[in-house]
Amino acid sequence: MKLEHRFVEYIPKELDDEVLYISTRFKTVLHKCACGCGNKTVTPLSPTDWKLTFNGKSVSLYPSIGNWSFPCQSHYWVTENEVRWSTKWSDDEIEAGRANNRTRKKDYYTSKAGQDSESISKKEKAPWWKFKWLF
Repeated sequence: MKLEHRFVEYIPKELDDEVLYISTRFKTVLHKCACGCGNKTVTPLSPTDWKLTFNGKSVSLYPSIGNWSFPCQSHYWVTENEVRWSTKWSDDEIEAGRANNRTRKKDYYTSKAGQDSESISKKEKAPWWKFKWLF
């Protein structure tokens, strides 16, 4: 199945079939589930969620999309606007994947908080002329 992508500021109330709506402002991609069930699939873009690549003519999302909360439990990749179906996961695999996601997020934000406080501490000690001003 081929998907069309549309860069939008706001996601429309009604989603068209086979369209990826990409809001860079809100760092979110939405589409109707590729299986045809009609459920809205939300993929937030962040260092701990999905990553979007755009090569100038098509988009890809990483990692795969597992709609584990939907009755269909569809699982697929979006690669260069193409849906590539993946294997169905067992309940144990789904729970292990969710646990892994929670751990990755916790580790990322815990280390990020440490980096932020460390950089603030260095800035407080640095002379004013060593700051990088972003204008």
